[in-house]
Amino acid sequence: MTREALSRDNVGSLGKGLMVLEILAAHPAGLTLTEMAAKADMTRAAARRFLLTLVDSEFAVQDGRRFTLSPRLLSLARVWLQGSSLWTYAEPFLRDVAHRFNESSSAAVLSGEDIVYVARVPGRHILSVALHVGTRLPAWCTSMGRVLLSDLPTPELRAFLKSARIVGHTPKSITGLAELENEIGLVAQQGFAVIDEELEIGLRSIAVPIRDRTRRIVAAINISTQSSRFTPAEMKREILPHLRKAATSIEDYFVVQ
Repeated sequence: MTREALSRDNVGSLGKGLMVLEILAAHPAGLTLTEMAAKADMTRAAARRFLLTLVDSEFAVQDGRRFTLSPRLLSLARVWLQGSSLWTYAEPFLRDVAHRFNESSSAAVLSGEDIVYVARVPGRHILSVALHVGTRLPAWCTSMGRVLLSDLPTPELRAFLKSARIVGHTPKSITGLAELENEIGLVAQQGFAVIDEELEIGLRSIAVPIRDRTRRIVAAINISTQSSRFTPAEMKREILPHLRKAATSIEDYFVVQ
């Protein structure tokens, strides 16, 4: 279907409603009507209609002047994830590599400027970053995000980096656009990404791609660890081979589809 045909069939009000839903998701503490109108760039009357519709459909709740998402959205996401046979198939392989190193293992896909966790096996060691299925993190400063971005054509990658909100999370964060482009280019060449305390001091992760039968990257899996437990060199030497083996096993799913 052409872009023009898609545009003709586009339901504008649904798109705006989904945007309001995403804005609420990004503000767990909730928003007032005035705050939503400003963030969604719409009138207070329009924002009110969308918010009350979400409340009426039980996807949001109103407490005084504030609106927040309801647990119904989590239930919807859970149903989708349970019906996604890929991640049902992938979980045993994530669990195997996680248990081998007593660390957490996750899978994520690209969604806008973020990665979204679609599967996760927690490790035995406590990380200060609270991660779970549905968590969104910036793609540019995460190992899985850089793996996913490494599959973009150069013009698309440059447009992504130019529009993304790039703010240093730690003194180690790479924030220069040229340097980020080079770093992601290196990920494309070597087939894996290591993040060394760029998202949070004390947190390291290593990720590899999941490719479909056309060799396009459709997801990424990683191992996250405390920096005191593994150096970047040790992650490449000890964890990477097992992570790649898990990725190959998960990719076999696409071969039989």
